Amino acid sequence: MTTTPFHPDRAPAPVDHRTAVAAETARFVAALAGADLSTPVPGCPGWTLADLVRHTGSVQRWFSVLLRRRVQEPPRTRDVDLRLPADQADYPGWLAASATEAAGAFEATAPDVPMYAWGADQHARFWARRMLFETLLHRVDAEQALRLTPSVDRALALDGIDEFLVNLPFAGIFAPGVAELRGTGETIRFRATDGDGDGDWWVRLRPDGFGLDPAARAAGPADATVHGAAADLLLLLYGRLPHDAAAFTLDGDRGLIAHWCANSAF
Repeated sequence: MTTTPFHPDRAPAPVDHRTAVAAETARFVAALAGADLSTPVPGCPGWTLADLVRHTGSVQRWFSVLLRRRVQEPPRTRDVDLRLPADQADYPGWLAASATEAAGAFEATAPDVPMYAWGADQHARFWARRMLFETLLHRVDAEQALRLTPSVDRALALDGIDEFLVNLPFAGIFAPGVAELRGTGETIRFRATDGDGDGDWWVRLRPDGFGLDPAARAAGPADATVHGAAADLLLLLYGRLPHDAAAFTLDGDRGLIAHWCANSAF
């Protein structure tokens, strides 16, 4: 499956979300080799690696059930037969098997099948894309917990930024802070400094909400801009890097950027 990210100018190469889920899960499992699953995860305060693995595999299995059922309305329950092993030593293998479950669901469900989704794209492909970035982010969390140095493929980072910003306006059910992201037309720009201009997002805060607004660039400089490599911008949006980290250059209203970061991560 491929998808074209929401970009006003050049779009990066499309991402095969289904294949990437398998690859990111394999990287996650590899990071767990010999790890103590009681290790705390700084990116998810209060969680251990065991919690992180259980959550990621559960998401993959739950989304797989939704895909196989081709649900047409919000699910009333998240109860899924997880087949979670009793011994945490078996969690890495269980996570790998979760990705296999997902691959089967992808094979059984065409990407363009109409489906309920909580975000902007009401098709099966929404769930594959969402599953990818759940898996990728938590793979990064695991590597950071284990004091490894994570890397994120730039094409995936660009697509992940786009996926986050496209869907965030719909995320109020589990990210209530987004209700605070209102304004009188202020604009925030997220600009990827690596590459050749294919990573540039403009968000406008309105009295009734917020959203991507590529046309905002025609009005002049943004009220606030965050410049950084695509992978770092992705981690910023998910609250894994602070906006004042050395990885970023900030222009304009820093208070506006801080307000965004305080109310947008999920």
